[in-house]
Amino acid sequence: MKSDWFNLHQIARNSFIATSTVYASTEFNFSNTDRRTFCFYARDRSGFVVLKSEKEFNNALSKARDGSLPSVFYFTAAWCGPCRLIAPVILELSNKYPHVTTYKVDIDEGGLSNALGKLNVSAVPTMQFFKGGVKKAELVGADVIKLRSIMEHLYK
Repeated sequence: MKSDWFNLHQIARNSFIATSTVYASTEFNFSNTDRRTFCFYARDRSGFVVLKSEKEFNNALSKARDGSLPSVFYFTAAWCGPCRLIAPVILELSNKYPHVTTYKVDIDEGGLSNALGKLNVSAVPTMQFFKGGVKKAELVGADVIKLRSIMEHLYK
């Protein structure tokens, strides 16, 4: 029994390492990144926006709430291990659903503390999903299966 768990753990760990290597070699440009943007510097991210100020956040939230734009708000932090784990999946899904705008909000970015209160964000990673002007779902934590399920259900 113990050896079965160990084998599954090794397979999962090795799969993650292989997946991470693929993403690192095909999706990321390491030359022009800093620590805060490392997880999301991709060559093609048409549906992906990094919010750096409260004004940008308020504009994005207005678009999400007026129903003109299906949106995902991804709240993250550079120091957050689970955020780094789920970052490649969010990038993949933002490319898979280009009609949905994914907003990355670094909670440590100056000027965004009021923004966190507006959407009641108290932990990272947190993803909030808007469609038709209404918040349809929220996911707290790095649950990849649930993230994929929510995206498919709401935006397919």
